[in-house]
Amino acid sequence: MESSSNGAADTVRRALATEAVHAGREDLTAQGLHTPPIDLSTTYPSHDSRDEAARIDAFAAEGILPEGPPVYARLGNPTVARFETGLARLEGTESAVAFASGMAALSAVLLARSAAGLRHVVAVRPLYGCSDHLLTAGLLGTEVTWTDPAGIAAALRPDTGLVLVESPANPTLTEVDIRAVAHSCGTVPLLVDNTFATPVLQRPAEHGARLVLHSATKYLGGHGDVMAGVVACDEEFAGQLRRIRFATGGVLHPLAGYLLLRGLATLPVRVRAASATAAELARRLAADPRVARVHYPKLGGAMVAFEVHGDPHEVIARVRLITPAVSLGSVDTLIQHPASISHRIVDTVDRHGAGVGDRLLRLSVGLEDTEDLWADLSGALGERVPVPVPVPLFEAVD
Repeated sequence: MESSSNGAADTVRRALATEAVHAGREDLTAQGLHTPPIDLSTTYPSHDSRDEAARIDAFAAEGILPEGPPVYARLGNPTVARFETGLARLEGTESAVAFASGMAALSAVLLARSAAGLRHVVAVRPLYGCSDHLLTAGLLGTEVTWTDPAGIAAALRPDTGLVLVESPANPTLTEVDIRAVAHSCGTVPLLVDNTFATPVLQRPAEHGARLVLHSATKYLGGHGDVMAGVVACDEEFAGQLRRIRFATGGVLHPLAGYLLLRGLATLPVRVRAASATAAELARRLAADPRVARVHYPKLGGAMVAFEVHGDPHEVIARVRLITPAVSLGSVDTLIQHPASISHRIVDTVDRHGAGVGDRLLRLSVGLEDTEDLWADLSGALGERVPVPVPVPLFEAVD
């Protein structure tokens, strides 16, 4: 997969792996630097208060990033901006806006649409449990219509401000045809949660999505040590999101921005390596009589979901190498029971209706050796049920 460069070499098309390493870092050599600096300033000096006032006015009106020195950390931070540049390039969008968490990022999108008088959202289940809860509970004054992909066009209303899908979906890994969904949306912006796939496996903006959401806590950071969210989009919508971020304060700390930029550099390598292991584990699970069903997307990826015949809580209790924990996308393999944790907040009927059963387990495959992971997983599944030998109804007699 390739990505166009928006830096000095606008005419050059660079491979995704190259962009992952270099995007957001193009100015370092001229500064005599090799690694990006971390700017921890909360405020910045300015002796030209008239110019500063004009820049603040432009930001307040349209969310335009101030030219020249930064003004205040809530408007923007140079370290965070490097990550935003890098992610936008990987997703193939004009801009990206980072937040303190994935939920802060989604909340900003909903607030931006509500501010325009468009409070109605059309959404497709399953979604991440907290995303589902945010919409269903109406905590931000939104109203949601749940539908399947085929029903999106019919669900649209004059006050529909957003269509929201997640593909592959959390936790069932259900996939949607993003291009077909975008067509069904008409002029309503489509937001695709691309957390599971990452731009390594798909770039929703290329298929018609206006907004691409990531819980950057997951694969973009990749090491389980940073919490963040980000929306990749066109510059017009980015301006709206910056204004919301400034007003609500959901800013990303610069140290997190630094760690995320570092995470982007290894993103393609990590995702591809983990995906190869995940595909092999999915194959073995599908052939195992202790497993009732395996969910693995056609797109591939490092996430596997599977339903067991036995008690899923016993599987969680028996893993030793694999970490029983929430979240995903880290270098180590994680397993969790969605009905108890990530999707517990979703109503039981809605959860089951979205395919999130009580025997479903979600596995985020890391970078460990495949055989070591399988040994741990197989042991956690418990004793194999012996396959009965068919008894003939009669024996042939000479």
